[in-house]
Amino acid sequence: MSVFDGKRLPLSTFKLDVERMRRGWYSDKYFNNIVTMLAGLAERGYRFGGKNPDLSDIGVDLANIDTGNLVVEMQWFTRRKPMSVVAGVDKSLAMLQTCTGYFDASGEWRGTFDQLETLAVHDGVVVRYDGDPREVQPVMKVRGRYRDFASLETPTLGALTRGTRIATNVYHVLEAANGKEVLFFPARFDAHEVQAMDGYAYQIAVQRYNSVHRRDNRAHVSTDEQGEWWGGAGGGTVAHAAIACFLGDTPEAMMAFSAILPASIPRIALVDFNNDCVGTSLAVMERMFARYRDLMDAGQEEEAAKYVLYGVRPDTSGDMRDVSVELLGDPRLDNGVNPRLCFQLRAALDTAFERWELPPRWVDRARQWCRNVRLTVTGGFHAERIRQFEAMGVPVDVYGVGSSLFSNCSTCGTNNDFTADIVRARIAGEWYDVAKVGRRACDNPELERVTALPD
Repeated sequence: MSVFDGKRLPLSTFKLDVERMRRGWYSDKYFNNIVTMLAGLAERGYRFGGKNPDLSDIGVDLANIDTGNLVVEMQWFTRRKPMSVVAGVDKSLAMLQTCTGYFDASGEWRGTFDQLETLAVHDGVVVRYDGDPREVQPVMKVRGRYRDFASLETPTLGALTRGTRIATNVYHVLEAANGKEVLFFPARFDAHEVQAMDGYAYQIAVQRYNSVHRRDNRAHVSTDEQGEWWGGAGGGTVAHAAIACFLGDTPEAMMAFSAILPASIPRIALVDFNNDCVGTSLAVMERMFARYRDLMDAGQEEEAAKYVLYGVRPDTSGDMRDVSVELLGDPRLDNGVNPRLCFQLRAALDTAFERWELPPRWVDRARQWCRNVRLTVTGGFHAERIRQFEAMGVPVDVYGVGSSLFSNCSTCGTNNDFTADIVRARIAGEWYDVAKVGRRACDNPELERVTALPD
């Protein structure tokens, strides 16, 4: 389902609204107008009546060109510097495969995808751009009668833009995190209909990062829908709402969670509900370890596994300062999940066992139990902020990142908008350049012929 396994996603993956897409429902209206115009010209037998100085010496009578049935070469590309991790290609191919064609005079659909020459890269390929729009790396090329696929420009560009933007943003966050795991937490910031593709783009970025840096990071999504295209499943533990159900008693909420949920679900305590991350973490650890120890002493190891604390997660709002952080200088530096809070929290986690009354045989085991507790941070994280944390050596184990992965900002370098250009036309059996000024036909060695997606 990507460049990493050489396979493409099955056609059935995308659940496209084929009937309405064929009728231009999802297309900018001007593309539908083009289709209507070209079809009408073909029906009338129109031949080109204009001029093109650049084609004046090709030895072909331009007046013989059947404009309504013109065969063209179109290329799809993005211009994000210096590189992009591509995603959304297979979805775009699905649109072309099922919706290229026309409705005949009786209203029957006539598919013509098999008459196209379609070239595409695999999802996960990296394309580079140095700022020259005449030197782009296309991710798709199609050669065929333009009016058969003209209306698909809008939805194919949309699929490529969104998928590639998210995959590229995730990749840069993974690099900023220096190989630490990044949780994909943006589902709540967009419509649910886009979750499957978003989660897939995230997973493509994780694979690309692993391939480049020889890592084995896992993909972690928060909803099952985000994992649908690649076989993943949503994960998570406790939200603020759960703690509210226990009247703000985080240790009690974690004890209940641990008692009910299977041990396969990591126990990550959300510890900022009362704005005392250190105090809450210590209280959770003491309660959970006491139960863990009692069950282990009773020989109930499987039940004891439910009380292993995998991690704690501060999620302090950016306009609040945790009570465990002393105000020093500019209060904005101490608000939210900040480096000072993380350093203090890590020190408290590592030494929590020193406050417990333990028999000698349990001291080393308690020390290890505490030091195995991982620190997961969330709340307004993005690539630059993560780089700052890493540069300072902040003891974070996992970053949870949300809405910043949707960033599409031209001034901050996250714009991944795609463009599709007609760059050549076939005239009298030969291909001639017809690209607008400032563009030209380009190549990409990663392009390969696509005849059809698997069912």
